[in-house]
Amino acid sequence: MTVTDSTRALAERAATLLEREQARLAAATPGSARMHERASRTMPLGVPSSYQARDPWPIYLTRGQGSRVWDVDGREYSDFHNAFGSMVQGHAHPAIVRAVTERMALGSHFAMPTEDSVIVSEELARRFGLPQWRFVNSGSEATMDAIRIARGLTGRDTIVKIFGSYHGHHDYVMVSIGAPYDDIGPADNMNSLGYGAGIPQAVIDLTIPVPFNNAPAMERRIERLIEEGRKPACVIMEAAMMNLGVVLPEPGYLEAVRELTRRHGIVLIFDEVKTGLCVAAGGATERFGVQPDMITLAKALGGGLPSGAIGATEEIMDVVTSGEVKQVGTYNGNPLTMAAARASLFEVLTPQAYAHLDRLNDRLIAGCDEILARYGIPGYTVGISSKGCVHFTDAPIRDYTSFMEHQNAVLPELAWLYNANRGVLMAPGREEEWTLSVQHTDADVDRYLESLDEMARDLTR
Repeated sequence: MTVTDSTRALAERAATLLEREQARLAAATPGSARMHERASRTMPLGVPSSYQARDPWPIYLTRGQGSRVWDVDGREYSDFHNAFGSMVQGHAHPAIVRAVTERMALGSHFAMPTEDSVIVSEELARRFGLPQWRFVNSGSEATMDAIRIARGLTGRDTIVKIFGSYHGHHDYVMVSIGAPYDDIGPADNMNSLGYGAGIPQAVIDLTIPVPFNNAPAMERRIERLIEEGRKPACVIMEAAMMNLGVVLPEPGYLEAVRELTRRHGIVLIFDEVKTGLCVAAGGATERFGVQPDMITLAKALGGGLPSGAIGATEEIMDVVTSGEVKQVGTYNGNPLTMAAARASLFEVLTPQAYAHLDRLNDRLIAGCDEILARYGIPGYTVGISSKGCVHFTDAPIRDYTSFMEHQNAVLPELAWLYNANRGVLMAPGREEEWTLSVQHTDADVDRYLESLDEMARDLTR
């Protein structure tokens, strides 16, 4: 059988299995169907956020404990979704439950500083190597304020981002993500494209995308912007791309970006909303050994409560100290969030916890690769500490262009359905990754691997 015939046969088999698994999940979740019908009367798509929507209906959850969650139909899952990567602590961790409960009894909000905010900022400074921190309530707020601070510091408007990276839902970064392959443009002149309606073209034009893992292309684009009188205020990027599954930086890439931005006086922002506290105590900054000028955190910081933070050098934060840049928010440093963050940093995300995550993830990655190889399924697995994914392609993914060039929409959707029908909850979509928690066990890993093994066997029988 030729490669073309083999690929076609796999696609045909996958389509048949997809129909079967969709029907199986629909039959198993009548409570979610009823909840969706009710919710759609008062919420668009029946969900609080469009990223939670799914056809024909999403799975509505009721509770979580440790590494497991339960839906409205009483079905139990090993949770590898983990709130889009927020719950690396696991659900209802006793240390966080205790801290938040004790704090609630003392008052839940003052819009005044508390000691926990001081303690958390001190620990973040120690972990990430940046001395000054401010708090916000989400990753979107963190990246929005970081960009504003960089613009206030430099007096420049233009920003540079990586094509395909997601940095939150404010206008300046809702640019050049989720674009069709034909709209991307060449590496040296990628297109600035709004992600959905409602984003002013003037704002889109201020955001310049460049490819990941290609420092020479970034350098050429920045030098051309300088020639045009549009020197960027900042480069905002993830040290490892976490919106295309997982794409790791190639050797020397981050060092080259650091040298380039420093040479031109451009603020380098590492968006660690997904990697911060999840891949090491000091996030991707520690893991890859490259120090940015600013870091944004969110997701895992609050242990399940809305949270975010911005770290920077003293020189950069001087524009906040002086009042030149207004970094404000009524719920910034909320006492409940700070209590949860403090407990998480000192009692949950310990060196032993990271060793546990590394061991489980290494086992999961090796197991997935073995299954793919044994059944001859095109793909490979990539991950780092609590994060990982299977790329169902035989070509390496190094940036958004290669991600779109080697699309396979059917197998990721089929894998999600196999998982859901076998007690494994994943974030839907080819662009998402798994997130382990400190409360995951080998039994959870076995469950994931058994689901993938069954899918691969069914595809090739």
